[in-house]
Amino acid sequence: MARVIASIKIFPSEPGADLEALKRAIKSSLPRGIDAYKIEEEPIAFGLVALVGHFVLPEDSGGFMEDLEEGLRSAPGVGEIQFISARRI
Repeated sequence: MARVIASIKIFPSEPGADLEALKRAIKSSLPRGIDAYKIEEEPIAFGLVALVGHFVLPEDSGGFMEDLEEGLRSAPGVGEIQFISARRI
């Protein structure tokens, strides 16, 4: 079965948030069948830092992208999310 890697920028709900705690919250909020491949820190401006998450999900099953977005939004400490890209691996 083919897999897709989706890259999503995740903004903390508060400046100066504990990014390690936010990464753990994101990983624990992922729906079944979706794995975090890598979560990187990306400086934005004036000391603000966003996270860029790369998530692996099945290509064939519908609804996984919506489930991923819902899971990310439900994680404590997540303010906004922004879809960057999705590609087949």
